[in-house]
Amino acid sequence: MIINNLSTIMGKQRIKISTLHERTGISRSTLTKLYYDKTKMIELNTIDKLCLALDVTPGELFEYERK
Repeated sequence: MIINNLSTIMGKQRIKISTLHERTGISRSTLTKLYYDKTKMIELNTIDKLCLALDVTPGELFEYERK
């Protein structure tokens, strides 16, 4: 299972969705879906933008956990 840590990272950095939207250009609706873990797929370009804006690696943004 892939675990999305976006909301945790944003909380620790005290970043709002609107701020992340301004930094990345990713639509607010996409960020909201990612924040609430309501997406089934994410583009590599989106992951790249998030990692740059939040200063994290893909491994910090997402984790893999066996069920």
